[in-house]
Amino acid sequence: MSTAPPSPSSQPPKPDSAWAPLAARLFRALWITQLVSNIGSWMQMVGAQWLLIGHDAALVTLVQTASSLPVVLLALPSGVVADRYDRRGVLLTAQLAMLAVSGVLTALAFADALTPMLLLVLTFLLGCGSALMGPAWQAIQPELVERRQLGQAAALGGLNMNLARAVGPAVGGVVVAAAGAGWVFAFNAASYLGIAVVLMLWRRPRTVAPGAGHEKLLSSIDAGRRYVRHAPDVRRVLLRMALFIPGGGALWALLPLVASRSLHLGSGGYGVLLGAVGAGAVAGAFVLPRSNRVLGANGTLCGGALILASVLVVLATVRVPWLGAVALLFAGLAWIGVLSTLNAAMQTRLPGWVRARGLAVYLLVFQGGQALVAPLWGALADRLGLAVPLLAGSTLLLLSAISVRRWPLLGAKGVDDPSPSEHWPVPPLVFEPGPTAGPVLITVSYRVAPGNETAFSDCMDHVARSRRRTGALTWGLYQDGQDPGHFIENYLVASWSEHLAQHSDRLTGTDRRYEERARRLLVPGTRPEVTHAFDASSGPVVPATTHPSWKGDGAP
Repeated sequence: MSTAPPSPSSQPPKPDSAWAPLAARLFRALWITQLVSNIGSWMQMVGAQWLLIGHDAALVTLVQTASSLPVVLLALPSGVVADRYDRRGVLLTAQLAMLAVSGVLTALAFADALTPMLLLVLTFLLGCGSALMGPAWQAIQPELVERRQLGQAAALGGLNMNLARAVGPAVGGVVVAAAGAGWVFAFNAASYLGIAVVLMLWRRPRTVAPGAGHEKLLSSIDAGRRYVRHAPDVRRVLLRMALFIPGGGALWALLPLVASRSLHLGSGGYGVLLGAVGAGAVAGAFVLPRSNRVLGANGTLCGGALILASVLVVLATVRVPWLGAVALLFAGLAWIGVLSTLNAAMQTRLPGWVRARGLAVYLLVFQGGQALVAPLWGALADRLGLAVPLLAGSTLLLLSAISVRRWPLLGAKGVDDPSPSEHWPVPPLVFEPGPTAGPVLITVSYRVAPGNETAFSDCMDHVARSRRRTGALTWGLYQDGQDPGHFIENYLVASWSEHLAQHSDRLTGTDRRYEERARRLLVPGTRPEVTHAFDASSGPVVPATTHPSWKGDGAP
């Protein structure tokens, strides 16, 4: 599906080095151009927020909402697009669209015609471009580096963003103070060209995901939603993010107001404060591996929330700029610690077939949460002053830290194995249904050993989640009233192509493990009997006598 990355330099880093992925020329070129683009994005954010500083606090915080809200609207469709269509084309389209929007923003700024409403609308459109490219950008990483280097590649991606966070705001603040916001918008527009050029030079074959032509947009979205709903590990990651982001988002929503109203800084000083957060995040990227070894993932989540809660208390009470900057160093360290831990947990819990859609849901909770809480914090600041929302955010973070004990990330024994497992053979039907034929009713008959009935029923609860994750619309388990050892499982999938997807690429090691546990409780020497039945309301597809049951090895 992918092409091999260009050959590395003559003296590449060692394979286990943190810098090893940079030996691949395509990854290196995209990493460098992405760094420039991220710096431009942070410069643009500073310019946009500073243009609105003289207005109500709620209007200032709407810049963050305008940037994040598109993820709420487009996250799931973007994940489907990234799973179904040529990812290079998706990324290139998004870059060129953002270049055009940034060009309009720059022209209006230089013409002194940029009203607050226009600024927010154009910021929203830039956010739409970012929402479109987010899942596709993460999904192409296995095509850029060797599989064993994916961990290092993800770490370098985080380092990229935080280097930009350290440099971009400070540079943006200086440029705004010296030359005006128009020039930061112009730099941001130019920064999209680098990524666009690299993508145009990438000779990636146009590919389409298997079965994509038969799966409708809404069906693809529903498949992603269904997987997340029935994956406890994934839901726990999303819960931890949902508990962290309301309080954590107060930092980003209120920081420009803290800079101007509490610390009495200009645009350059605001840029320095954002740079302090970025510098702390860069340091956190190096501290995080040791933190996870010593504290574990849950300890890092708890510690990060406590540190960030303390920082908000400092910002609510101090009026000395250098003390605020020092506190923000720790804010950056805590922020990257929590987000990197949650992102890594999400990546390792998602199988390949639904990874982009699962990450889209993650981005929906992360960015959407910020978009929703930012105007609330701004409105509260307008009514009650800055100290109240900062202390309220600190309280929420404290509660988030306390809740880690009640709702932790699941431990090693509970983590799902997302590696693919093609342990179901293709069912030998006597005819070949069309891809859209359906719905399809799969029935599996089991002979359970005497005394194992309760244990078998408990094991099938896990099997039920497996069926629903991979495509089942309904599921049921029934016990024969005349023969207590005879259990019948049935579930319904929307189409034949959906069921074949279960066979070919949706099953994981976890699914296989749960099925094997249930099968160990059957009468020795027996195997499940499986039938596949098609909707006959408009007439039978084939004569009933020619559609036999299949006594397979337990695979539906």
